[in-house]
Amino acid sequence: MSETTYATTGPRERAFLVGAELKSGRPLLPVENSLEELARLADTAGIDVAGQAIQRFDRPHSATFIGPGKIEEIKILIEELDVSVIIFDDELSPRHQRELEKIFGEEIKVIDRTALILDIFALHAQTREGKLQVELAQLEYRVPRLTRMWTHLARQAGGRAGGSSGGVGLRGPGETQLETDRREIGRRISHIKAQLDTVRAHRERHRAKRQQTELQVAAIVGYTNAGKSTLLNQISAADVLSANMLFATLDPTTRKVVVPGGREVLFTDTVGFIQKLPTQIVAAFRATLEEIIDANLLLHVVDATHPDAAAQIEAVEDTLAELEVDHLPRVVALNKADMLPDGYNPVEVLGIKDPAAVVSARTGQGIEELLVIVEATMTRFLQPMHAFLPYNRGDLLSLFHERGQVDGEEHGVDGIQVYGRIPPRLVPYFEPYRSSE
Repeated sequence: MSETTYATTGPRERAFLVGAELKSGRPLLPVENSLEELARLADTAGIDVAGQAIQRFDRPHSATFIGPGKIEEIKILIEELDVSVIIFDDELSPRHQRELEKIFGEEIKVIDRTALILDIFALHAQTREGKLQVELAQLEYRVPRLTRMWTHLARQAGGRAGGSSGGVGLRGPGETQLETDRREIGRRISHIKAQLDTVRAHRERHRAKRQQTELQVAAIVGYTNAGKSTLLNQISAADVLSANMLFATLDPTTRKVVVPGGREVLFTDTVGFIQKLPTQIVAAFRATLEEIIDANLLLHVVDATHPDAAAQIEAVEDTLAELEVDHLPRVVALNKADMLPDGYNPVEVLGIKDPAAVVSARTGQGIEELLVIVEATMTRFLQPMHAFLPYNRGDLLSLFHERGQVDGEEHGVDGIQVYGRIPPRLVPYFEPYRSSE
């Protein structure tokens, strides 16, 4: 028997990266660092990076984004490096992409950061909701780019298009393949949006049910690969996929955690953020990101070891502002403490103003302190309550202990005086028993 082995997967594509920097701009990351991140995105998508080029200019070229001289330089390099994909670090306009594809030829794919991120999302989406959201984002990204995809297939059904007279019943302006496909994609987009509305309604019912139990929710947010899923696994013994890659998980996962004070809190892991996050992603993932909107607190996980940690924090803050949730209270988890040098204080170095803890989601270091801070921050938003509960209302006393914070109890002949703080939505349950003392 032959012992010859054969590869079961095709060879990885080779890519050439192109970065641009406006001389008058103030980018979140230097172009070199942004290209390094783009290389990691390419690796996550299964693409090997063979080389890169950078151009600094006052403004992008109107037709081709980068200048003719740089294009000629790249043409020589990609031939030497045997490259099949060119990836731009910025989103290309449909015109830029069309002109660049004409120049580089049909055998070279020209894509941008947005298309690459969407491709990664398509690879990693697991649930029906995630797959629908990715497909919606991809379709909305492709609609204005259909011209480049179908120029060789454009046809007319009537008139003299293609040298044909059409015939009776077929004369007239007809319709191009481009128009046909645009209409078909429009129908598909409408169908997906309708399905996502159903998913959103289902999710809203789940959230309403959670709110009835008065469990407070902490949404875990942060830059992609900061360690959000690993942190959720550590504090809840969950089994969420965590890997050293960008956008390893897309679908939200919620777990119940008992914090040190004995109260239960729901922690929800959400999709990671990234600089230059495509607007299509934010729009398509609105249903998922609503988990953040309805949270009581944001737990911002930061990779404290990353050289661009400050810029990553700013990128997350920008996205939270876009989602209009930057007003929510937050706690910062400065992650990967086990990899920090001795004496390094990330709270001071990064200028963290919010309550923070230095933790290691991998080893568990600092997790107890983090949960104490989360609980204390949530407690600040509870309302004071002093109530006299008859002994036959043990259900309310249990509710007070489970959902609020009990500071003291006094047992009397007819009932219990209980002091503490409770979530605002629970106040009506206790109002008939509120003590005036």
